[in-house]
Amino acid sequence: MSARLQTFSCHSQREQEVIQFFNSDPERGLIPEQIAQLYEKYGLNELESKQGKPAWVRFVLQFNQPLLYILLIAGMIKAFLGSWANALVIWGVTVINAVIGFVQESKAQGAIASLAKAVTTEATVIREGQTLEIPSVDLVPGDIVLLTSGDKVPADLRLLTVRSLQVDESALTGESLPVGKCCDLLPEDTTLGDRKNMAYAGSFVTFGQGKGIVVATANATEVGKISSTLQNRVSLNTPLTRKFAEFSQKLLYIILSLASLTFAVGYGRGGSAIEMFEAAVALAVSAIPEGLPAVVTITLAIGVNRMARRNAIIRKLPAVETLGGATVICSDKTGTLTENQMTVQNIYSGKAHYQVKGSGYSPKGDILSINDNEIINQDQNNFNLALAECLKAGLLCNDSILQQKGSDWSVIGDPTEGALISAAKKAGLSKSGLEAVCPRLDSIPFESEYQYMATLHEGAEKSHFIYVKGSVEALLPRCLWMLDPQSHSISLEKEVIESQVEAMAKEGLRVLAFAKKEVSHHQHSIDHDDLKTDLIFLGLQGMIDPPRPEAIAAVKACQKAGIKVKMITGDHITTASAIAQRMGIQNSDQDLAFDGKQLAQMDHNQLLEGVSKGVVFARVAPAQKLQLVEALQLQGEVVAMTGDGVNDAPALKQAEIGIAMGKGGTDVAREASDMLLTDDNFASIASAVEEGRTVYQNLRKAIAFLLPVNGGESMTILLSVILARDLPILSLQVLWLNMINSVTMTVPLAFEPKSKGVMSQPPLNPKEPLLSGKLFKRILLISAFNWILIFGMFEWIEMTTKDINLARTMAIQSLVAARIIYLLSISQFGIGIINHFKNKEMRKNALAIAVGVGSAVILQIIFSQWDLMNILFKTAPLNLHQWLICLIPILPMIPIALLANYLDPPQFNKN
Repeated sequence: MSARLQTFSCHSQREQEVIQFFNSDPERGLIPEQIAQLYEKYGLNELESKQGKPAWVRFVLQFNQPLLYILLIAGMIKAFLGSWANALVIWGVTVINAVIGFVQESKAQGAIASLAKAVTTEATVIREGQTLEIPSVDLVPGDIVLLTSGDKVPADLRLLTVRSLQVDESALTGESLPVGKCCDLLPEDTTLGDRKNMAYAGSFVTFGQGKGIVVATANATEVGKISSTLQNRVSLNTPLTRKFAEFSQKLLYIILSLASLTFAVGYGRGGSAIEMFEAAVALAVSAIPEGLPAVVTITLAIGVNRMARRNAIIRKLPAVETLGGATVICSDKTGTLTENQMTVQNIYSGKAHYQVKGSGYSPKGDILSINDNEIINQDQNNFNLALAECLKAGLLCNDSILQQKGSDWSVIGDPTEGALISAAKKAGLSKSGLEAVCPRLDSIPFESEYQYMATLHEGAEKSHFIYVKGSVEALLPRCLWMLDPQSHSISLEKEVIESQVEAMAKEGLRVLAFAKKEVSHHQHSIDHDDLKTDLIFLGLQGMIDPPRPEAIAAVKACQKAGIKVKMITGDHITTASAIAQRMGIQNSDQDLAFDGKQLAQMDHNQLLEGVSKGVVFARVAPAQKLQLVEALQLQGEVVAMTGDGVNDAPALKQAEIGIAMGKGGTDVAREASDMLLTDDNFASIASAVEEGRTVYQNLRKAIAFLLPVNGGESMTILLSVILARDLPILSLQVLWLNMINSVTMTVPLAFEPKSKGVMSQPPLNPKEPLLSGKLFKRILLISAFNWILIFGMFEWIEMTTKDINLARTMAIQSLVAARIIYLLSISQFGIGIINHFKNKEMRKNALAIAVGVGSAVILQIIFSQWDLMNILFKTAPLNLHQWLICLIPILPMIPIALLANYLDPPQFNKN
């Protein structure tokens, strides 16, 4: 295990202090003796993965569930009594469930390996005064690293020198734009995303060069801390698994109590110990819903397939139902709610305002004059000459390239420059055409010290000119003139321009200013002195990473469904709030926005209050994202967290359901998630929520169908013991009903389509037990009916025929006949048969019900009419008259089922 670096805030220390701390030399680097000592102390620059449990241990742990305890105990009891067939069947169910859980868990173990892969690269270092290329794993603290455009940062670095250095840190901080770097001293409390004198492992250099000293390697890096968080994070149970655990524990106590009561009462009334032990086991087996785990697994698996058709891939089965019960969705902004492509939306030039349509880097879209709503194009007479100059400046003072792959457009270079190219193309301008007429002669690259970029071009009439683009603060003081619509120079209207900048900034737009200066045709190079004054102001272009239109509709749908949507991002608070307002996330003054510094200053209670009232959380560090999710969970919320970056992984794993981007997300985020969006679209979440709620609805129906049989069987056996009567149903017959018949008839409920209003109801209460008040009343009513039916039919037939096997067989067949009516009463097919042939989903449901009922009928005929089954299950064959008698319970079941539907409507509702 390598040593950890001691706490040392390098961003708040001067370069020389950091160099001295690591005993390095910025010009010559480390020497071999130092490297050997540091390597011995800190080890390889690779993430340490925690030793996982062996596969056999993880498989055994799958049996660590109360419901499986009950089944295992029942199997052991049957084996002890010599009923090995019964025991093997019960144990088979437990093994199947364990295998399914083991496979699902095994798929979720790749996060640490993916994270290690994400930071493996080559590094350019200075050692003993020589520049070398070495594997990044060989870096040690104190190494001097050189960075250039296209490099992946190999370790956490304190920058010593920079030249126009820009680094893409979006995967770590959520910042949508490359960050301009510097070497300036920063305050101690500077948040991760604002530490411009640092370069972090796993980020990418998009422009410029730099030199830095390694201050952290392996798990001591910021990305390494995320790795450690992932390793130490305890995967929380979902609401579904928690409810099943609580239900199973209660059921365990009830079964043990009733079985003990059965044995005590029967033995006390003179029954033999062996007979009463068999009765107690029969009661225990009858009370256990053996088919429930299988039905739940099948229902969730069908939900997985449905979600996959709607661009949501489920990695962990319980997540299907969990999403339907989500009360809060915490969404990353960049690439999830937004396009992750900068887009120019507003232009001010020639004393006129323009709106730019379209989104992303695609050149499809129009430029509209806000005053007269006309489409602006260079081929038309309405083309403002000042606007043309502003767009040309953005196109020529530009080092990036737009490329098209199929219908998708992307930028090679800086996203801001990509947006400028796209805006110019929308007006019909061509970069290659302009460069042919006005070739570039020289340029000044962007530097954070000056905040602008400039290019010198050859003019058409042997006059040369300079285009400049940069921040408003850098360019406006250098301008004396501006252009009117006819491209005539007029005095600069500074106050008007500043008011336009302020208006754009309030909309969350990043504003760039553009200027021009004509120079002598003898000039073939430029420097900063050429740009001190006499610039002509050309205009402003305001751009933003725009929200996805479909995501806006999805947010509205989620809010209608009672789900709170909160934005958690590494971007600036002004930009984040502007996007939140556009999307309907931040709708009033009560919807607050906080940044990372404010969150860091909050105590526990203040954080809980802030999480409750806040809807936008900006400039947050990875650890703070995790804290926000945990704070919401402390308030009883069921949290769904979306994200695509390395920085999102711990929060994705902590949330009840982590949703990663399958297309544009990092491997780390995908492996830490429960669900992937194949189209990287927030809108698919609304569809997945709808499917999740439908799954819960169908699970609830399955429980409503299964448990009354267990209740009726248990009550029948208990009453028989109390009255010292023969058992109306044997333990092996109970297993047939609970596993074969129940599963066959319940599986069709998993195919039920969504009901109307499924997305107009509030989320399910996560604290509500599996058996809610209304559902319990339904189960109690149908259980009582089943009890009367089984006991009554058995007693009647035994009294009239004196054939106990025939009586038990007819009692079971009568129960199954009544169950068919009950199944139809809770399914959508039975509720609206006429409407079930209007669409494909309805027809599938009708077919599933028909197959389920038909299979059950065939199996019941085999159960009583086949000689082998008569021997195994102690049943008797029925004649036509006896079959007709078994159908009589259908009539009373109809009003009972209607009453149950009145007490507990089978459609989706919050109970």
